[in-house]
Amino acid sequence: MGDHKMSETAIELIHVKKTIGKNEIIKGLNFSVHKGEVFGFIGPNGAGKTTTIRMMVGLMSLTEGDVRILGKSIKTDFKKAVQEVGAIVENPEMYPFMTGWQNLNHYTRMIPGITKARIQEVIQLVGLEKPIHDKVGKYSLGMRQRLGIAQALLHSPAVLILDEPTNGLDPAGIREIRQYIRRLAIEENVAVIISSHMLSEIELMCDRIGIIKNGEIIAIQSVQDDGVQQDLRQIQIEVKKVDQAIDILKEDHGIEATISNGSLSFQGKKDIIPAIIQTFVKHDVPIYQVGISKTTLEDKFFDLIGENTIE
Repeated sequence: MGDHKMSETAIELIHVKKTIGKNEIIKGLNFSVHKGEVFGFIGPNGAGKTTTIRMMVGLMSLTEGDVRILGKSIKTDFKKAVQEVGAIVENPEMYPFMTGWQNLNHYTRMIPGITKARIQEVIQLVGLEKPIHDKVGKYSLGMRQRLGIAQALLHSPAVLILDEPTNGLDPAGIREIRQYIRRLAIEENVAVIISSHMLSEIELMCDRIGIIKNGEIIAIQSVQDDGVQQDLRQIQIEVKKVDQAIDILKEDHGIEATISNGSLSFQGKKDIIPAIIQTFVKHDVPIYQVGISKTTLEDKFFDLIGENTIE
């Protein structure tokens, strides 16, 4: 598992377009994901995420461009390309009256060459050793999702595509899936692509995030780059005497703030806020409210998408 493997391109989208009638839904996507990397694919509903994923897994034809999986074209070498993909699009279909093991075993009948040892391996990978001999009907939603991921991994794909994997899960279930996804990328050396409309989720499990809006990728951002800024917040303070407040911030705290919607806006650590409030009080500057965004990436996201329809 040397480093050279890490940079191996697992899937590449080359100028992918999709037109239905006169409507250009996907307008020329270009990006690639490496083995061992978790790539978040994010944007509001209707931005083209699902269409793109359907094209990646071969459920929908491309109007223009190509998708290459381990260098194999989905257009000219469909069967070989698709063999390298494991995907859960929508909810995985499982038989509730069968046990987890029986479900996986049943699925392997359609795919030659999967050993019992491999079934055991994926069960361990997703942490289902205990309940694997229980009927799936008794599983929690999180356990069912993990069984779905196990099934998608059985044939050792180079790319694992998960469409909204945390949909309908409670916070504990989300955390659980998140931990397994990070582990999978490393242990299976697989490129994981996760589509979601929830930024906070994606940010915690991905190495890079691609933001799609109206069928175009408008930004690709490395989450690690933001590591330095992770404890920086975008802070907004709504005050009465804005111009005076700006001068005070600069003189007393060395902070250059900008004005947006009548509020002061600047970046800083959360723990500077009490001191700033004290300074304003001392100078008789009335404060109406203080707002803090979770991360700078979130600000970027809302700036790019330009609307709050993410939840």
